[in-house]
Amino acid sequence: MLSQIQDDRRMFARFSARFPAKFKDARADYGSVIGLRDASAGGVKIFSRERLYLNDTVTIEVRLPDTQAPLNIKGQVVWSKKNEPSLWEFGLQCHTISLVSMSRLYKFVVDN
Repeated sequence: MLSQIQDDRRMFARFSARFPAKFKDARADYGSVIGLRDASAGGVKIFSRERLYLNDTVTIEVRLPDTQAPLNIKGQVVWSKKNEPSLWEFGLQCHTISLVSMSRLYKFVVDN
């Protein structure tokens, strides 16, 4: 029931988008510490081995298969959930909505 209520509050539909990511300017390789799970124009769900806290602002770089520059997504942590002893899931609400960026991401989801 709570899931339905949360879905109803979303302004944009979510789509599954599994791509390797990293924290911007991190030395870690893409996918070694963080990954993208799904996205919408208003936010993304990521998983990470590193703990984030509510209201943290983070910027992640998502590696897409088009070999262009990585997709940068900046957002604020609005929820967190511990899945395993060393794995967390987080919801990031995007600060600004970039329909161009999300359409680039969506293109790879639809094409595969």
